[in-house]
Amino acid sequence: MPLNLVTKYIRKAYTEFTTRIYDVPPRMLALLILIMFTLLPYIVPYGRQLRETLSILTSANLMAILAVSWDLLVGRTGLISLGHALFYGVGAYGTAILYKYMGWPIWITIPLGTLAGAGIALIIGFPCLRLKGPYLALLTMAFPLSVTGFLYYFGDIFGRERGIANLPRVFPGLKLYDRYIADYYLSLALLTLCSIIIYKVATSKTGMVFISILDDELATKACGINVTKYKLMSFTISGLFGSLAGAFCAHIVSGSANPRFFIDPTGLLPMEYSLIPIIASILGGIGTIYGPIIGVYLYRLLEEFAFPNLFLYLKNAGVTIDVYLQPHITLVAFISIIVLLIVRWPRGLARAIVEKLEDLEEPREVEEILKEKAKSEETI
Repeated sequence: MPLNLVTKYIRKAYTEFTTRIYDVPPRMLALLILIMFTLLPYIVPYGRQLRETLSILTSANLMAILAVSWDLLVGRTGLISLGHALFYGVGAYGTAILYKYMGWPIWITIPLGTLAGAGIALIIGFPCLRLKGPYLALLTMAFPLSVTGFLYYFGDIFGRERGIANLPRVFPGLKLYDRYIADYYLSLALLTLCSIIIYKVATSKTGMVFISILDDELATKACGINVTKYKLMSFTISGLFGSLAGAFCAHIVSGSANPRFFIDPTGLLPMEYSLIPIIASILGGIGTIYGPIIGVYLYRLLEEFAFPNLFLYLKNAGVTIDVYLQPHITLVAFISIIVLLIVRWPRGLARAIVEKLEDLEEPREVEEILKEKAKSEETI
């Protein structure tokens, strides 16, 4: 009897895999990409190259969570935010303060820091959602700037420029390379789990209400739906996942919580953590959930590999570019590439790829699918 049950569930799992993943080319491609990223630490040569690659990808995975949370807010509900770094920083500082001043372990401080970000999103959501369009965008952009001044004013508590440093790692007992691999797998698992949850929310009944608000808010109100309630829900969910990414970033990537989480005047993009989700979503496809992930990886590919190798190639070819000009040239080139990609694929690169793959999908007879499901669900 147990063997029959195992056979039954294996057959059912196979049928579900065939109908929901194998027969849908975009999902099959996503599964193959996930397998490739899972095997990546064993593909890249062991050494400095592995350490740098995993470090960049770990940071990209956490940034992708922030970008996906932004896409839920803007791409699905239409609430434009230019200050999403607020939640990233609140998550980082929340876990850092609880660890430093309360002495709590990180597996308690990280969830509490995440909940703090969701609470902040709920609190500021009430005044923010009274505004629309560019006014809402400007108000959200002001929050990270204001919080940065607050951190410097109370510098004795928040550590001023240095921030709250020396935060413990998630896997402190591992050797250096083992820790990089463990951090990478943790960030990849978090990205996968958060993306699935956000996708489920976006495609649920609640997600349908989000889209109706995006399409026609007045008509949604006329249907008797509490629009303010669902806007706050979208704002809170987005802040929750953005804060989760920031909390893990403080312990995995930076080892500290500092004002650069909100704004970095010395960086290539001063408001990097607010702008990257926007850039990534536009590159990949706004409102797709999966598009921002592709956009973040593309951004990191250009920033960490393409441009540094280009300057190195020019240097070897005898063309020396002043080190102070390289960031400005990089910014101009990066903006040009973004504009070209948007002109070529205005709906996003990832969306264009998915639409091409959907053309390859072979339609199956409904009777065939129902027959397979009935066969797998029959009692043996």
